Amino acid sequence: MKTGSITAGELLRDWRQRRRLSQLALAADADISQRHLSFMESGRSKPSRDMVLRLTGHLDVPLRDRNAILTAAGYAPHYPQHPLDAPELSMARETVERILHGHMPHPALAVDRHWTLLAGNDAVTAMLAGVAPHLLEGEVNALRVSLHPDGLAPRILNIHEWRGHILHRLSHDIEKCADPVLVALYDELKSYPVPGQAGPMRTDPAQEGRIAVPLRLKGESSPLSFLSTTTVFGTAVDVTLSEVTIEAFFPADEDTAHAMAALAGRP
Repeated sequence: MKTGSITAGELLRDWRQRRRLSQLALAADADISQRHLSFMESGRSKPSRDMVLRLTGHLDVPLRDRNAILTAAGYAPHYPQHPLDAPELSMARETVERILHGHMPHPALAVDRHWTLLAGNDAVTAMLAGVAPHLLEGEVNALRVSLHPDGLAPRILNIHEWRGHILHRLSHDIEKCADPVLVALYDELKSYPVPGQAGPMRTDPAQEGRIAVPLRLKGESSPLSFLSTTTVFGTAVDVTLSEVTIEAFFPADEDTAHAMAALAGRP
């Protein structure tokens, strides 16, 4: 029941506490006794394979970590994990490519659980013009490119607001999955200096009625303003596929819509 020195029960307890649930609350949700749950968490009772799947399902544990808990309990992983280029994920790859291509002339990109860029459409390539080459070599991290002083940060007109949005979202990801790579990325991003031309952070009363935080970029002739959406594979049972996220940017105003259409040569 151990992976190194961590038992399956300890892992279940950690995830329960991360979700801020009492033993009584989780036991009620899973339709088991609090005593049974307590025995499993303390190691006095070994959870069955079905019980691990039931509890991790109620706790909304990521598929990768569900497999880890199963392994710690002495069972084989339940969820398959294939590389993104594996034949088993060919239809999923085609789906991602169709979404990215179909979103033109606006930027859209696919990232993994660590925000590593997996694919992007031509509008993303255009948006990254001027980003330092060292940020676009090897594994490209979308958040690093966004906030790095040699990345998009000098072109982001609302950098204080966008930086706060990115850090808040990343902290939410960390709270949900406790991934140490994301913790290190958060610390790195938070250490980046804000571009000098950004000026002090201000609260504009006229912005209080907005529906979302926009990404406002310095364009060739006028500012570009985008709203972002997130798409995931909601029914994924493959670990890799469950961690793929598509970030799509829509024009937040007519000027941006016209500018992007003109950039793509569309009427």
